[in-house]
Amino acid sequence: MSKKKVLFVTQEMDPYTALGEISELTKDLPKKAHGALDVRILMPKFGPINERRHKLHEVVRLSGLNIIVDDEDYPLIIKVASLPNTRMQVYFLDNEEFFSRKNFFYDDDESVFEDNQERMVFFCKGVFETVKKFGWAPDIIHAHGWFTSLIPAYLKTVYKDEPIFENSTCIFSPYTTTLEQHFTPKFREIATIMGIEEDSDLDPFFVDGKVRLQLGGMHYADALALGSTDLNGDEKAMFDSADKPKLDVASVEENLPAYVDFYKSLLVEEEA
Repeated sequence: MSKKKVLFVTQEMDPYTALGEISELTKDLPKKAHGALDVRILMPKFGPINERRHKLHEVVRLSGLNIIVDDEDYPLIIKVASLPNTRMQVYFLDNEEFFSRKNFFYDDDESVFEDNQERMVFFCKGVFETVKKFGWAPDIIHAHGWFTSLIPAYLKTVYKDEPIFENSTCIFSPYTTTLEQHFTPKFREIATIMGIEEDSDLDPFFVDGKVRLQLGGMHYADALALGSTDLNGDEKAMFDSADKPKLDVASVEENLPAYVDFYKSLLVEEEA
């Protein structure tokens, strides 16, 4: 019997980036799941990631797609590297316009990049198009952090009728850090891609006209796994009240087995 497939989608991961708590958890969790499960990892190829040091190379057979964001076409380049000391591969989504700059989300003057909205939409849509190219149907998609918060929404709307995703269960992990306060109302327009309704489908990402990324991610996810123990008030309230499978352990090493058990419990529910 083939192993069940788990796709990790993350905005950061040590050793490629070390921005915070997401990097730490996603460094260890795939390794813990690997073996019992068939694991693949997707993340953005931010400019500071050293391609030579980490031995990244382009996967030509997967590259060549164009991703439309706000009516503009952007080439999607896929690169891959082996996670050190494992047999797992990490796939990096790249685009010169969005990810070649030498910083992650801020410029040298510590001002937030104005196009973080577009970069996020490009990445989230690119994840689905890349997996379709894989021809690899994930049983579980675990999205980590605000930059991935459109993944659950797109899975339940735009890609719901795609055969490769028809049996996918999506877990979303909210964390403390988010840059949504710098997003504008235009996010609704930018995030609208073919197959999604601008008003009704994106309403969960807004509260009183302000963008609330992780609330939208939690709304659409099939299950939740707490990434940070100190979420802000309404995010924590939504997590606590959500009527869906939840894992609320802290993101520390001794609790990694609980994540793997959580995956297995969801897979059992799928089969029931």
